[in-house]
Amino acid sequence: MLRGLTTTTFFADDLDAASAWYSEFFGLQPYFRVPGGYIEWRLGDYQHEFGIVATAHAPHDVHRGPAGAITYWAVDDLQATLDRLTALGARPHHPPTVRGEGFVTAGVVDPFGNVLGVMANAHYFDVLTARTTTTTA
Repeated sequence: MLRGLTTTTFFADDLDAASAWYSEFFGLQPYFRVPGGYIEWRLGDYQHEFGIVATAHAPHDVHRGPAGAITYWAVDDLQATLDRLTALGARPHHPPTVRGEGFVTAGVVDPFGNVLGVMANAHYFDVLTARTTTTTA
């Protein structure tokens, strides 16, 4: 089951230029950076993650035209979700990849050609727990 939006990922050849452009747009600096590989902001009402990956690490060719984004949805069990998606006819796009402690992404291509990202995301569950605790307290 899809739990909620975790991370929208864009790609850029020049992470420094992308960081400057998006920081200007968002009005804040990225909170997380992997030199030469990834930058990320948390923004909006639910502190959703907006990340930019260095093009060299993209799971597909982003130079054939507009690359768009891969939006990752939080799931309780990443492998079970991937198994269900492939049983329903999706094909692998990128395998489970550890992005840091508590963060694993994977993606499939649905039968219609769309990339669906799924993710084990510790931040998503931390936010959910905080909201649940505050609401019930």
